[in-house]
Amino acid sequence: MLGSARLVHRRSFALRAVLAAACVAAPELHAQPKLEKSRVVVAVGGKSSFLHLPLTIADQLGYFRSEGLAVEIQEAGSSRRALELHLEGGADVCAGHFENTLLLQARGLSHQAFVLQSRAPQAALGVSLRHMPTYRSLLDLKGKRIGVSERGSGAGLLARVVLARAGLAPEDVVWVETEAGAAMAALRSGQIEALAQFEPVMSALEQRAEVRILFDTRTLKGTSDVFGGPVPASCLHAPADFVQRHPNTCQALAHGVVHALKWLQTAGPADMLKTVPEAYLLGDRALYLAAFNKVREAISPDGLLAPEAARNVWRVMSSSEPALRLEKLDVDRTYTNDFARRAKDRFRA
Repeated sequence: MLGSARLVHRRSFALRAVLAAACVAAPELHAQPKLEKSRVVVAVGGKSSFLHLPLTIADQLGYFRSEGLAVEIQEAGSSRRALELHLEGGADVCAGHFENTLLLQARGLSHQAFVLQSRAPQAALGVSLRHMPTYRSLLDLKGKRIGVSERGSGAGLLARVVLARAGLAPEDVVWVETEAGAAMAALRSGQIEALAQFEPVMSALEQRAEVRILFDTRTLKGTSDVFGGPVPASCLHAPADFVQRHPNTCQALAHGVVHALKWLQTAGPADMLKTVPEAYLLGDRALYLAAFNKVREAISPDGLLAPEAARNVWRVMSSSEPALRLEKLDVDRTYTNDFARRAKDRFRA
C-alpha cells in the first residue's frame, strides 16, 4: 500500500512538472484573453501583393486561429475600394497604406494603425525602353501617359513626388489607372509610356529588358532617396474607437501578423512556395521568388511603426497635397505601437 501511494505521488509530481514546463516553453498555451470579437473581417485591395504578404502568411499558417480569432480576408479589388468597403461597414479592419490614417483625419475621421506590414512602399517607376528609348530626364514625361495602380496608392505617391521634384504638376501628365495584371500589356502596346507599379510586375518587365527603372522604393535606401527618409506602407488600421473598445481583438491580430513577420525573417524558397497560395505565384515560381527577394528588406521585421517614418509621410504628403492642409493634423494620433510591441516581445521578433 505504501509503495502504491509513493508511486501515485511520483506520477502526480511528474505530471505537474511536465505541465509547468510546457507552460514555460509555450506561453501561448496559457488561457487567451477573452476576445471582444471572435470573428473579424479585414478588407484588402490586392491580397496577393507582397505588401500584404504577412497577412497571407498569418492566415495560411493558422496564426490567427491560434489566437482564437477567425479572420475573413475580404478582397476588394483595389486599395481605394478596400478603404471604401471598410468605411461603409463591410469590414472591421482595413489592410491599407499608412497614409490612409492621415487622409481620414483630414476628413475628420480618427483612425489608428496598430501593426505595420511593410516599412517601404515596394513600388518602382520606370519608362518603356520600346516607347521612350531616348529618355533623358523626368521632363521627358511631360504629356506622357503614366500607368499607376491607383493615383492614391504608394505607386501614385512615388510618381507625384518625383514629378514635382522636376517641376512637373500632376496635370502635366496623363494618369492611367491600370491593374497589375493589365499593366505589362499596356506598357508593351504603348497605351502607356511609363509605369509606377508593385511586384512582381516590375521584376517581370526588368527580366525581359522592357523597362528602365528610374526610381525604386522596393528597398530602404531607394525609399530614403525618393522621400528623404523612411516611409511606412501597408498596415492594419481601424477607427480609434474600435481599437479602444476591442483591445484584445486588436492584440490577437497584431500577434498573428508579427508571428508571420518573425516567420518571414528566416523563410527559405521552399517555405515560401509551400505556404503562399499557388494562384499568387502567377505561374512563374522563379519570378515570384526573385520579386520577393527584391522587397524582402521592405517587409517590417517586427510590426512597429517608427515615429520618424510617420512624420516623414506627413511631410511628404503635406508638400505634395497642400489642399489637404496636413500641417494641421496630429500625426501621433494616427498610430499606436502598443499592440505590436507586446507581440514583438512575445515572439522575439
